Amino acid sequence: MESEQAIAATVPTQLTTFKYSNRVLLKTILERRDGGLELAGESVVVGGWVKSSKEVRKEPVPLIVGDHGPDEPEPRSGVSCVEILQSRIPFLRAIVKVLGGSGGHYPLREKLEAAVHKPPPPSTVFLKVSDGSCVATLQVVVESSLAPPCQLLHTGTCIIVEGLLQQSLVHGTNVIELRVDKVHHIGTVDYSKYSLAKKRVPLDKLRDFCHIRARTTTVASVMRIRNALDFAAHTFCQNHGFLSVQVPILTTTDCKGFSEKFQVTSLFSKAGEKEEPHHKAIAELEGVSLDVIKAAVKEKSNLVEELKRTDSNKEALDAAVQDLRKANELASQLEAREKTKPKTSQKVDNVKSSEDFFSSPTYLTSSGRMHLESYACALGNVYSFGPRFQADKEESPKHAAEMWMFEVELAFSQLEDAINCADDFLKFLCKWVLENCPEDMKFVSQRIDKTRADRLHSVISSSFERISYTEALDAIKKVTEKKIDTKIEWGAALTEADLSYLADEIYKKPVIIYDYPKEAKPFYVRLNDDGKTVAAFDIVVPKAGKLISGSQNEERITILTTRVKELGLAREQYEWYLDLRRHGTVKHSGFSLEFDLMVLFSTGLTDVRDVIPFPRSYGKANY
Repeated sequence: MESEQAIAATVPTQLTTFKYSNRVLLKTILERRDGGLELAGESVVVGGWVKSSKEVRKEPVPLIVGDHGPDEPEPRSGVSCVEILQSRIPFLRAIVKVLGGSGGHYPLREKLEAAVHKPPPPSTVFLKVSDGSCVATLQVVVESSLAPPCQLLHTGTCIIVEGLLQQSLVHGTNVIELRVDKVHHIGTVDYSKYSLAKKRVPLDKLRDFCHIRARTTTVASVMRIRNALDFAAHTFCQNHGFLSVQVPILTTTDCKGFSEKFQVTSLFSKAGEKEEPHHKAIAELEGVSLDVIKAAVKEKSNLVEELKRTDSNKEALDAAVQDLRKANELASQLEAREKTKPKTSQKVDNVKSSEDFFSSPTYLTSSGRMHLESYACALGNVYSFGPRFQADKEESPKHAAEMWMFEVELAFSQLEDAINCADDFLKFLCKWVLENCPEDMKFVSQRIDKTRADRLHSVISSSFERISYTEALDAIKKVTEKKIDTKIEWGAALTEADLSYLADEIYKKPVIIYDYPKEAKPFYVRLNDDGKTVAAFDIVVPKAGKLISGSQNEERITILTTRVKELGLAREQYEWYLDLRRHGTVKHSGFSLEFDLMVLFSTGLTDVRDVIPFPRSYGKANY
């Protein structure tokens, strides 16, 4: 009942066109309480892509002699001139052969056969069309007199059509259909090369076609849920008085203090390659070029084998083979160059930094919290949303080189305040998705994970368990030490498996773990009075793992300076950060939401690369 009310609330009763393209979005037709039946008789323009199709040929109606009115003229015989000529084709061909011989090119014969060529019978094309605005598709009915069926039938064809909405004559998923009067546009498909020509393509294979995979029903639903979560996060912050701040992607600061970073430089061409005419700047982990190519070769080899096994169309297989050949050639060239070039001066570090675009080593940011903190100490409560980068070569379904973070920072607050805010924030996101994406969540429950909606409801209704790191470690030790007969020392890192065990098996609900050992968290987290732990926390959710990490940050300059020194960090990189403590310091706290993992949890998928529009991971950045 709640879902139906949500749909009715989000779809206007009166049909309106999209302001900027003069077409009607399909969701305004199909996501109505009656499935759009109340709109029967409305004339609309719609656009979208063909998901499936069917052509029904019309049988000619025989003409019966004598079947006419008293005032109507006697009809002619039911046999036309064309039919008479067709019946005489064998005889006419024999005459042509006698007169013109059996070989060579004879226009007379071609003209004769062309004259009696029978046109294709009229037909009706039934198209299931989606414009990406909703899960459902609209049945579009096109007569062959309006457009050639061969141009319409292929999956992926784009059309813009105008017609009349009417009740569907065939009972099926839709109660309404569009009878087309005009065809305004047909974007045909090169079907032999279309990656989505097959009915179903596995998600892992779709990653090779990120530019068109959103046309699949699953990925489209995931993207709409992602959009809803994005909007919900901004809505929560704006409703609670937070200001949006854009933090830099390029930074000279190691925001975590121990992460693998992508270094940004414009000097690779000066370190061994010929300079191209245009100025190029690239961000790459040092020394991985050949490894990246080899990884790509392996991936392309697997794709070729998969295409061979699945009997894919020959063109797709040929393209994959050619792609693999090029990758192998490039790998061979790089290997040859590695053998011939000198052992020195190939690294970026060997080029004078004064010649680089930036005067000091610069990286892609791994966290925006330090920069965000500076604005919290002026504006009060702020947040930021953007990509964060980590050059970790580890293959993991929950990690990509580029992931999006939603970060929040609160001035005049302590650890407890940040925990309470994060608790409310997570529950708000779950509730928003359920209320605003009912049809997409219904699809997710039917096709991906039938428990997904229940898990979101569980987060909303649960009182999160709050335990210290020490309590969490003790709970894990009771089970683990019996199994592996190994003593776990205090200070050991809690692995992903440990965190999942706490939420899934022990407490069976979301868990907040706080007061971590100082070695396990970044240098800027506030040191507790015991001198061993810091004011940090993680929120762990069943079947999702860690979604939020947060902390109260150190406001005492003496302790923060000591922490920088203990970890051997370059103090000059952090002078601007220390300035915040020198001039008007204040207690403050905040947290980061792993946004992509939140989408993963909401949809029930298992690999983060399937919820990121264009995922980047080790060896894979194809767009």
